[in-house]
Amino acid sequence: MSAKPRVAIHKFASCSGCQLAFVNMGAELIELTKLVDIAHMAEVGHVLSEDEDMDIAFVEGSITTPHDVERLKKIREHSRFLITMGACATSGGIQALRNNADTAEWMRSVYAKPEFIHSLSSSGAIANYVKVDFELWGCPVSVRQMLAAVRAFLFGVTPPNLREKVCQECKRRGNNCILVTQGAACMGPVTRTGCGALCPSFGAPCYTCYGPAENINVGSFGRRLMGLGLSQEQVLRKFASINNASPAFSDAAKLFCSEPWMEE
Repeated sequence: MSAKPRVAIHKFASCSGCQLAFVNMGAELIELTKLVDIAHMAEVGHVLSEDEDMDIAFVEGSITTPHDVERLKKIREHSRFLITMGACATSGGIQALRNNADTAEWMRSVYAKPEFIHSLSSSGAIANYVKVDFELWGCPVSVRQMLAAVRAFLFGVTPPNLREKVCQECKRRGNNCILVTQGAACMGPVTRTGCGALCPSFGAPCYTCYGPAENINVGSFGRRLMGLGLSQEQVLRKFASINNASPAFSDAAKLFCSEPWMEE
């Protein structure tokens, strides 16, 4: 029998939550190992050189240093398919909030000798530096999505890129809309599903962990949130969160930075 396809899980700047999603698969992880050989995953002690050829490389985390860029390019060179997983890898993550600040000034205020700190001025998504074959959004990423992506690539097809809104998932689950019934500042109308509408199902508002959905109207939705009593700055912070550097949410944050926005 031919060898099973080799899979690597690589980490850059992140909290390791998406790697832990792999570990927490439980019985599904055993099923996955019947299909592929998880050859490299430092989180569980399997460490190989990044020069090793892989069929599928999952990448967690954002790019924050020149060394990260070198590592990433080597991983891309030795991978047949490269899949980003999680908010950090797909959009820069929560650490991308630094992109709007003076990073050099921060380092001068923290480190006695900042000249020894080799860091980029921004926290960037993986796709900013290399070709990405598929993106898995979420914070953390969904186990169901990861398994579906692996199976799809093993069959030689690209996984479907589902960008529908959390609201649609809420409707399928029979949830009452907490934006309407509770006046809660739920971000479901602008956030892609993938979590199964987890937070709204327990009465908590969505907070954009799966990134922007398709065809969103941030201006109109922002007015709706302000109609609930949120200030312009509070609306800005709703978008400037986990996926703040994704283009749609970044543009929204810039929109709500303008003054005076609601007096038109």
